[in-house]
Amino acid sequence: MIHTRGRHHGAHPATPMALVNAMATMIVVALFVLTFVVQSYQIPSTSMEDTLQVGDFLLVNKLVFSPAGLFRYLLPYRDPTDGDVILFHHPADPSLLLVKRVIGVQGDRIRMHRGVVVRNGVELNEPYAIRSASVTADRYRDNFPIGAATDERVRTEWSAQLVRDAQNGEFVVPPGGYFVMGDNRDVSLDSRYWGIVPRQNIVGGPLFLYYSQDVLAGRDDKLGREREPLSSRFKRIFRVIH
Repeated sequence: MIHTRGRHHGAHPATPMALVNAMATMIVVALFVLTFVVQSYQIPSTSMEDTLQVGDFLLVNKLVFSPAGLFRYLLPYRDPTDGDVILFHHPADPSLLLVKRVIGVQGDRIRMHRGVVVRNGVELNEPYAIRSASVTADRYRDNFPIGAATDERVRTEWSAQLVRDAQNGEFVVPPGGYFVMGDNRDVSLDSRYWGIVPRQNIVGGPLFLYYSQDVLAGRDDKLGREREPLSSRFKRIFRVIH
């Protein structure tokens, strides 16, 4: 009987150089995704409640509202539309990132009557918007743009533009601009106070919440010790934002 030597037919172990190349590839892909595809954002205020809450961590799609360019047939680029939630740079302070909802696009006629948004002559049904019964009525905030802009938070340039451009008690959204508002209407500082969002300021649209935690604001005792974050809100994790 003839005996043959045993041979191992398994995969060859990866060499150190192959492992280095694999790790380098993973790092490059991760950097590409984090730079061009997605961005994380932590909700800092109550202006978008109840849709987004303080302590929510949001993953933003940076491609969806990007200029289409050569890849317009391969990737789902589009312009923001009424009702979209967007992440953008503040028009007056580009270093500040904000999240609001698009209420009006180019050509839309916007006004508010007793806190109700009227777009192109039709009152909007906004199940996402909340009002506070404890907040005092405000003639400017609730009756935009016809109310007197006496609030010091209204930008002077914007107030002057409203006087100049408002037509028949409505504001017409100009080309290349977006009128945005927070879902928490009584506390949100938005387009009513500082103006439209230029198209080039828009960073992207939210995908989902990748983490959420309860947070207590302020101080908890006379010694000035900061309150600690509370437990994770697991029911909000992976929630898709609309």
